[in-house]
Amino acid sequence: MQTPLRDIRKHRGLTLQHVATAINLDVGNLSRIERGMQIPSLEVAERLSTFFEGQITEMQILYPHRYLKTNGAA
Repeated sequence: MQTPLRDIRKHRGLTLQHVATAINLDVGNLSRIERGMQIPSLEVAERLSTFFEGQITEMQILYPHRYLKTNGAA
């Protein structure tokens, strides 16, 4: 399963470090957010959405379980 945040980051060929540095966030926190293990603040969700130029919404970041992708699932 892959969250929308991880999906867009990988699609753009970016590292966790690159994104974390760009939005001023700890890499470990970003990794946990990507894996759905940590819920970001609204501020962090907004910074991520802005960084990805609106290609991902705050809702997709705050509630990733609603938008999960599974490999091979229709």
